[in-house]
Amino acid sequence: MKQVRELYESGCAANGLSGDPLSSVTDFNVEEFRVRVYDPRNTGGPTPAVLFFHGGGWVMGSLSTHDGLCRRLASLTNLPVIAVDYRLAPEYPYPGAIDDSRSAMRWLFDAGNEHGLDVTEAVLVGDSAGGQLAAVLANENATATDPLPVVGQVLMYPMVDLTMSSPSYERITDGFPLVADTIAWFADHYLPEGLDRSAPGISPSMAQLPAGLPPTYVITVDNDPLVDEGANYAAALARAGTEVQYQHLPGYAHGLFTSAGRIPRGEQIVNQVAAFIRDRTI
Repeated sequence: MKQVRELYESGCAANGLSGDPLSSVTDFNVEEFRVRVYDPRNTGGPTPAVLFFHGGGWVMGSLSTHDGLCRRLASLTNLPVIAVDYRLAPEYPYPGAIDDSRSAMRWLFDAGNEHGLDVTEAVLVGDSAGGQLAAVLANENATATDPLPVVGQVLMYPMVDLTMSSPSYERITDGFPLVADTIAWFADHYLPEGLDRSAPGISPSMAQLPAGLPPTYVITVDNDPLVDEGANYAAALARAGTEVQYQHLPGYAHGLFTSAGRIPRGEQIVNQVAAFIRDRTI
């Protein structure tokens, strides 16, 4: 596991976006995990924010692997971006990642916390496994008695069906950075044996989607076992009455956004994600 994580770290460092300079970048401890607050502003005051959940199959990834992406989103939106360094499996299996992510969202909206932010509303953003965490939280929040002001979500090639039953799992079996067997390996390390993988807190695409979900931007890439479930989830959101922007990128593979420093199309889509966030937080 150590080697897998180190390879992911080195790959993201070599291929990710460069680290845009910002007014402040500060790490905080929250319960048993960390968050990093990227604040591009020179002044304080009430503000929307972006809550970011990194990918890595719930077993790898860190504040470092997505640092360039979070910096770029903060720079382009001029909003604080809060990255969640949730605890990883197999040391902390399900529901560790979602519990930490849920705690981070509450922590963000508590103006009395040490972050010093006065957050008026938030957009949830996640890639891959982070997209699953964002989707689960958005669904939970929409049905909460006293929901937090979540005004959007961005799901970058999200992992939203852990039953792994869509046809693209049969199509993408070798030759790409992420294939069907890799996802099965991630899921087996994250999910304790015997869990119902179709449960809505594990597979958002299996949920009865509630009314009142925020506008959602779903991005899929062609050469990815997750492409079908991402497309299906976008369609399910639309059927539930959610405002959906869906974009499919033919010819690209999973990992586009952590390789956006080397792949211009990835950087272009990051710009579009920032525009989506700005449009929902004006």
